[in-house]
Amino acid sequence: MLKCIRWLLKNHVAQFLYYQLTRFENMSEIIPIPDNAVSIEEHAQNSVAQTLANAAFFNIVRPKLFSGSLNQSQVDGINALVLAGVEHGLTLQQHAYVLATALHETAYTMQPIREYGRGQNYAYGRWQTNSHGVKYCYKNGSRDVVYTENECPHLFYGRGFVQLTWYDNYRRAGDKLGVDLLNNPDLALQTNISAKIIVLGMKEGWFTGKKLSDYINDHRDDYVNARRIVNGMDKAEQIARYARVFEMALNLI
Repeated sequence: MLKCIRWLLKNHVAQFLYYQLTRFENMSEIIPIPDNAVSIEEHAQNSVAQTLANAAFFNIVRPKLFSGSLNQSQVDGINALVLAGVEHGLTLQQHAYVLATALHETAYTMQPIREYGRGQNYAYGRWQTNSHGVKYCYKNGSRDVVYTENECPHLFYGRGFVQLTWYDNYRRAGDKLGVDLLNNPDLALQTNISAKIIVLGMKEGWFTGKKLSDYINDHRDDYVNARRIVNGMDKAEQIARYARVFEMALNLI
């Protein structure tokens, strides 16, 4: 019986999305939708996100995680993260862990942030100069490929809900999202873009090679070891506690 209940909870988001899609498709047969209108799928995704992050959800997380109060930017950040999770097919428990990660990584602001010090102590956050006086920076942590300041004038220090670093990672994220992050890396600080980066990055294993489904799947919800998706085991127990609160709140559909 318990296994059946767990399955229903894990698949609730997908089931609700299917219901919403069917409802909107039936409506579109009656009410013409203009070409420039939000797509049926986007309508359904927004509806699911609003159902997950509802008043009951905020009534749980506000006292347990935010000392009794939430400002509008925190609410907006949570909503953006939940919507990105719905768009990219996260389970309820995976939603909970992404939210917990964002809570920790943004120091409770739930808004994208710049890396403290802008990475000046790391190879991705500072220019180096070769024997010809040309400034360059490494493209990735292997330090086997460089780009010059003339080729690209930006340094790719951490930005976002989770710190996206290195030239190659910005290029990959930009290609995935259809956004030019190489010429404008500060786009990674926009809430909706940053939300998609953390969701896709954790889902597909961009940051450490580990991904959400390695730890949170149909067979287990290992919120402690899921920290390996982003940053080893740093603050793993604490973030796991956050995730359990978010999971409890999300279950109040």
